[in-house]
Amino acid sequence: MGKTISEKIFSRASGKDAYKGDIVIANVDAAMMHDGMAKLVMDAFHEMGGKQLWAPSKVSAVIDHVAPSANEAISFVQKNLREFALKHDANFFEVGSGVCHQLMIELGLVFPGDLVVGSDSHTCTYGAVGAFATGIGSTEIAAVFLSGKLWFKVPETLKINIEGKLPPMVYPKDVILKIVGTVKADGANYKAIEYCGSTVREMDVEGRLTLSNMAIEMGAKTGLIEPDGKTLAYLRSLGHNPQTGYKSDEDAKYS
Repeated sequence: MGKTISEKIFSRASGKDAYKGDIVIANVDAAMMHDGMAKLVMDAFHEMGGKQLWAPSKVSAVIDHVAPSANEAISFVQKNLREFALKHDANFFEVGSGVCHQLMIELGLVFPGDLVVGSDSHTCTYGAVGAFATGIGSTEIAAVFLSGKLWFKVPETLKINIEGKLPPMVYPKDVILKIVGTVKADGANYKAIEYCGSTVREMDVEGRLTLSNMAIEMGAKTGLIEPDGKTLAYLRSLGHNPQTGYKSDEDAKYS
């Protein structure tokens, strides 16, 4: 039986022949936290007896949600985040470096076919380059920091086919707002969305990022787009050497 992109990524990451509904323990390729959740993540990490990160080069810490700091309490959290990243040799991005999701893509911390988690619901944005990326809670992030693993229920995939040429003054944001309004806030709960069709193929990567970013607004775990020549060219233009990633099989099963 054919597999979706999500099923292929979880099969690779878990070392099992994974299909929708399966519970797997998967190896995570990258993990991100930002200052908005940093205190909860760091507290959980220390409560679990954390001494070191499972793979420092795969962990990123970003100050972007309150930048610059608005008060003393936030400054204290950001100070602790800086110290945590320095102590554990994690990737660290200071105030003014950029928005966490843009940084993860542009700096080559996420590639097609990766399994990525973050302490932010819009981690699903990275699906635009063919990664299964999803937001998780603070204790789960802490557990990933320690072990590099996490359990997942492999989601079924909702295929959204978008066809046609966009008229002047209509942009990817307009497209995804229309889709969200149609699917509704809970219409894709615990599903992976796969955006496809001629409209998506014609979009540049920035436009695709806009689609994937709002998958969570439909309750989805992630919003995937099959990586293609545009994806690889975009990542190479930023100085990276990405793997090809995965595409869904023709006989893959969708919801």
